[in-house]
Formats: sequence, structure tokens, C-alpha cells
Amino acid sequence: MRVHISDLQAGDQISRDIFNEYGLHVLSSGAILNDQELSRLYQHRIDYVDIERRIPSSFEAAETGADLLHPELQFKFEDAVAGCEALFKQALAEGKIREQDAKESFQPLVEHFREENDVVSLMLNLHTQDEYTYQHSVQVGMLSFYMAKWLAWNDEDQIRAGMAGFLHDIGKSYLPESILKKKGRLTDEEFEEVKKHPLYSYQILSESYPDSKIAAAALQHHERRNGTGYPKQLSEASIEPMSRVVAIADIYSAMSSDRIYQKKRDLLCVLKELYRLSFNELDAEMTLTFINRMIPNFIGKRALLSDGRWGTIIMTYPTDPFRPLVHIDDEFIDLSAQRTLEIEQIAL
Repeated sequence: MRVHISDLQAGDQISRDIFNEYGLHVLSSGAILNDQELSRLYQHRIDYVDIERRIPSSFEAAETGADLLHPELQFKFEDAVAGCEALFKQALAEGKIREQDAKESFQPLVEHFREENDVVSLMLNLHTQDEYTYQHSVQVGMLSFYMAKWLAWNDEDQIRAGMAGFLHDIGKSYLPESILKKKGRLTDEEFEEVKKHPLYSYQILSESYPDSKIAAAALQHHERRNGTGYPKQLSEASIEPMSRVVAIADIYSAMSSDRIYQKKRDLLCVLKELYRLSFNELDAEMTLTFINRMIPNFIGKRALLSDGRWGTIIMTYPTDPFRPLVHIDDEFIDLSAQRTLEIEQIAL
């Protein structure tokens, strides 16, 4: 049964090997199509394929089967969050933390997620009921590790970047809970106090770590290259590379998480905001690297369109990354062409 690619459905079984126009093997006979494989066919510009006669199949099973994460990863994440809370209490009581305690809290998680490529699934799956500050710290550590890896930093610097992200907010241990847990808008005086937490973090980490770059990343993660950040209004040349990495990870985690005073934003919308900030505030090259490595992870994810329909992302476009090709029932919707529709939510 020969069909055009636009008529293919998840669950169709390939009856003959597929090759692209250059003779490169794309899919083997017998393969069961899911949305990632449909995307591969589009990317190789395949027009027609031969499939077996259709039988009822489970579309949902094909979609979600690849999204399952190892359960041990969730346990390690929870352990890291609990370890982060203990470090905050240690910093408040002693004015410093023990380097070995920080390593034992974060390093086991690194060993479990370092080979995980689907960072979007990680961010959608890994969560706890713990206080936002601790969960956020772990997420920033994970994202900073990935950023360093994507930037081709050496193994040692990848670990250092992850630890810098993990500890970047340790200075918030000095802030009163009345500010950290306030549900309403902060007063000007309260916000000025919050803006001191990078200084507090630097003080704690300088007492705790011989590695000055980890303390510097905590000090500078709210600085912006156009000089509008805090606490020192540094310009681009004065901001350390590791600080720039942690800044991007910090914004992504903060905007995509529920907080007392702010509802989380959709992951794709957060990437759009990072793209906007890359023009004046964030390191442009690092931000684009982050976006380009994150966008392909949306393939296979469920997407809610602005017209209320749910579909599955099957292909993204490098030239228009925020407007992918979406599969809904028997229809393929190219958001790069249909500009009246947008993605409002991403889910597994």
C-alpha cells in the first residue's frame, strides 16, 4: 500500500526499506511509525512510502513510550533537593558550607542524568513538593551542567558549572522567610534586600570553596551584559563565562516553575523570552546554543494550540524554531505557514 507522506499515521508499519534521494537509508521494512520517525521522513524529504495494510493501533502508546525516564533519576533528584535544603541550613548556621557535603548532594544526580539527552522531558518530569528555592537550585545545576556540555567545555568544567548552578542561590539562606514566601508583590525595600542575595552567596562560597569561579558565578548570575543587572551593574566584558551560563539556566528554571507569586510559563514561551533577552542582556552565543539544543527535544511532545486542539510536534525548523510542524489526527499543521495559530502549552 503506497501512500503520500502527508497521509501517514502514527502506528503505520513500513513494508519496504526507505532511502532518501542520496541513497542514505532512512527507515527499515517492518518499522512502526511514531511521530519522531514521521519527522525523520520529512527531514529527508521523502514523498511516498510503502506501508502494510492498516490495523487499529494505539497512537498514545507510540507517542509516549520514548518519554519514560528511569525512576532512579527521580529518587536522585529528590535526594539532591533534600541535600540542598540541608546546605542552606548549614550556611545560615555556620556562614559557610562543607565542599564534600555539596558534592555528595549533587554529584550522584549528575552521574544519572549526564547521558540523558531529552532535557525537556527532564524538566517536565522531575519535580517534588519541596520549597521552590531548593528545587530551583537543583534544576539550575542540571541546566548549567548541560550548557557547559553543549558548549564543549571539558569534563571538569562541566562539573564545576553544574555545582555553580546548584549553589548559586545559597545566599538566600540569609533572607527572612517573610520575604521569600511572600505571596504578594515585594515592596521596594524588600526587593532591595532580595538583590543582596548574590553578595551573600559570594560571601558564603568564598569561605567554602578554593575555586573562585563558583563564588563568582553566584555573585554575577543576575548581572546583564547591557549593565542593567545587579548587584554591581557589570557590563559584558566583566561577566565571567560560567556566570553567563548560570544566568541563562536561572532564568529558564525560574520562568518555567510555579512560584508563590508567579505561575509557571510554558517551556516554549520561556525559550522565546530567552531569545528576546539574548539581544541585549544575556550572552547571545550561549543563549542560541541553549535554544538550538533544547528545541529538537520538543519533537514527540504534546502541544496545545491556540484554537484549543492538542497535537504532537513532529518537526522543528532551524529558521523558525518556535513554529514547528504539528500532527493532529489526520492533519499536519505547519505553524510556520499558519501564523494565526500558536502553541500555548507543551506536555509529555
